[in-house]
Amino acid sequence: MIVFSVLITTKNRLTDLKYTLNSLQSILSRQDVECIICDDASTDGTAAFIKKEYPLIQLIENKKSKGLIENRNLMLNTTKAKYAISLDDDSNFLSNNPLETIKNYFEKNKECAVIACRIFWGRTKPEKTETSLKTGIVKSFVGCGHVWNIEIWKSIDNYPNWFIFYGEEDYAAYTIFKNKKEVHYVPNVLIHHRVEVKKRKNNTDYYVRLRRSLRAGWYLYFIFYPLKLIPRKFFYTLWIQLKLKVFKGDLKALGAIILALFDVLINTPKYFNNKRLTLKEFRAFEALEETKIYWKPNE
Repeated sequence: MIVFSVLITTKNRLTDLKYTLNSLQSILSRQDVECIICDDASTDGTAAFIKKEYPLIQLIENKKSKGLIENRNLMLNTTKAKYAISLDDDSNFLSNNPLETIKNYFEKNKECAVIACRIFWGRTKPEKTETSLKTGIVKSFVGCGHVWNIEIWKSIDNYPNWFIFYGEEDYAAYTIFKNKKEVHYVPNVLIHHRVEVKKRKNNTDYYVRLRRSLRAGWYLYFIFYPLKLIPRKFFYTLWIQLKLKVFKGDLKALGAIILALFDVLINTPKYFNNKRLTLKEFRAFEALEETKIYWKPNE
């Protein structure tokens, strides 16, 4: 019986993927584990490598790029496992016996829809991995290291494909809350996300990421927030972006902001649904602990 599924979507990052798969050898060899990889139209030989070196991995090979969110939906709807572990192609476990921790936690916490893992961001491993942090209910989770209870996943909407990139986890978190289920932070499951976040601003796709990040946040306001709260929140975040970026001379950021605003406008029909939180629900959601995104070894 397949209990765990490791889900990875990748595109043209074969070196990172090789490291990740090598780190998962002991997990992938288990009879109760499957691995599904979605190769999103890579041109660097990713699919050929997987077919040759990992023939037991279930490979979804896109001939045309479909994007991260659509690929995650596809993998989550494909797996037959009870629990689906989402890893980025540049992420790997650092904790011992993560599968047992995941299974035991879900069995003891029936209302838990998603386990949000503890995540260390950096190119090299932390010298210290122990932590005194406790488990608890949190607002949301991070894409590069979380685990779905598939039974609950099947009871709610898929991630919104039209977000393209960013925001899908928060969309799911609001939906989980609306359905009276929970996201739990479980620090005993430690993920190493091999990324230097501060250097992303130097990447060529920084302004594309900025546009998508801004619009995703605004989409969430218009879909889930009580109507009376939206104007103040929307205009405040817009002002902050102008103040911290544009008014300091970053004119490329202005272009990203304008495009994000245009995206928000053209997607207006998608905001009318039955997902909006009542004011009481919103206050209860806001009272939850903040999403645990970055773990530092001194915590």
